[in-house]
Parts: sequence; structure tokens; C-alpha cells
Amino acid sequence: MSEELPPVAEARITELRSSGTWGSALSTGEFAAIRSVGYEPVGQVFGAAVYSTGPADGYTCPASGSPGGGLPPRPPAQVSGRGGAGSFSPLVETMELARHTAVGRMTTECAELGGHGVVGVQVTRGSFPLGGPQFTAIGTAVRAREVPRDQPVPFTAEVSGQDFAKLLVAGWVPVGLVLGVSIGSRHDDRTTSRQARWGSGNAEVAGWTELVSQSRQDARHQLENDVRRLGADGVVIATMEMRVRQRDCPEKVGRHDHIVEATLVGTAIARLAGADDRRQHRSLSIMSLDRQHRAS
Repeated sequence: MSEELPPVAEARITELRSSGTWGSALSTGEFAAIRSVGYEPVGQVFGAAVYSTGPADGYTCPASGSPGGGLPPRPPAQVSGRGGAGSFSPLVETMELARHTAVGRMTTECAELGGHGVVGVQVTRGSFPLGGPQFTAIGTAVRAREVPRDQPVPFTAEVSGQDFAKLLVAGWVPVGLVLGVSIGSRHDDRTTSRQARWGSGNAEVAGWTELVSQSRQDARHQLENDVRRLGADGVVIATMEMRVRQRDCPEKVGRHDHIVEATLVGTAIARLAGADDRRQHRSLSIMSLDRQHRAS
């Protein structure tokens, strides 16, 4: 995951290399934990990306354009993940591309500083004033002592310095950041409106429950695809978010649509072969994102 750095980032990395010092976002405890397992910080690294896309409010109602002609009506709920057919799928794919670009630039900075990986990564998403998604990724590049610097692809981990040390001692290594994003939309039809209206009492709104469940399930599916893509064994979750908003239906006057955005962020991890022997001898290795290097 290597990205070309903007000129301002290249200038900053050149200055860091020539300064003979390093910065970090580590606490004292994190710094001590990382050094206790044979690593040392080499500098704070950063990546950012802003992409342009159509405004979310311009996407169609999920229940619009029902086929008719004897065909069954389209479902009022629609979930848009990566590669999906929903109306929000282009937005999800743009968000994924922006995230990959930001993390890739951060990883490139790590490699140029001679680091083997980035710990304590914080990925932040926001909206640019013109309507496009923006992602930033910041973390601390670390290097294993007494290990050559020509590591093919540095790892990325959202875990703290203490948790990074715990993983290594337990025989597990971080492989890379993984993300699952899904946007679900549902047109509030007559059934949903009747269940949610004032005076209906303490009753479940089945359509909203279905929307939340489907959106989270699809985000989890996208996260698992990321884990498999990296060839990892599992994932430790750092962030689980769900944002819900309502908008005026663009197709039917007086009706509303509900939009649910589910986001899961974690660190994919893999178990080192012979990890028990490594723990006994206190000899810890570094992890490459390259599957062939991991297998060997």
C-alpha cells in the first residue's frame, strides 16, 4: 500500500531524516511498552486525502422507480456496501478509496523513515466544504532494533503501544488496518409511519430495526473481506460507530427516508508460527504484509 507523497509531505520527511531527532504521539507508558518488546519510535507519520463526490442528499429514494407490470415492488430498505448495487454504493467506494489513499501515504512516510510499522493509528473522517469525504491518518512509525530496514511493506495498527506489546508477547502480530463501511437507506412507508407515529405506544418499528441490522451486518461483512484480503487470522475491533439521520424523501412529497451509516474499524492480526517458542526465548519478530514473507 504505497502512495506517492505530496511535495509538502516529502519536504517534511526530508527534514525529519536530516534533523537526527524523532517525534511521536506516544505517551510515556506507550513508549516504555514498545521499547520493552524490542521496538523504538522513528517519527510521527501522517496521511490525508480529500475526494470529490456527489452530495448524499442527491441520491434517490430506495423505494423509487418500482417496476410495476406485475413485478414485485422493490423493498423500502436498501444497503450500499463496496461493490453493491445500492444508490449509495458510489459514495461508499469513494470513501474507501480516500481511506486507502490516506493510510497509504502514512505508510509511505513510515517506510521513508526506515520504520517497520505504524502503531496508535488514528483514522479520522470528515466532510470537506464542497461535499466530498476527507480522511486523515496519523500514527507513530516504529522500527525493530537489530533488524534490517528493507521491510517490504510496513504494518499499520490502531492498537496503543501497550496493546501492541501485549500482542507480540502473546505471539500475535498486527498486519494492517481494516475497515467496514455500509450505508443503509429506508423509505418510511405507511407501515413504518404508522408504527412510529405519536400515540402508537411502546411498539417496535420493524422497518427501522431491519435497517439498522442490515447496515451493521453489511459493514461487518466488508470488514471480514478486508481481513481475508490481508491474509490475517482475525481482527481486534477499535471503533464501532452508527450514525442515523433523516431526510425529506426526494421522490415523495411529505414522506421521509432514514439513512444509517455503520462503520467498523480494527486491526487485523495474525499468529506467528512457533509463537510459544518465541515467548520462551523472548525473541520477537516483525511482520510483513506480504503473504509469502509471512508464510516463510
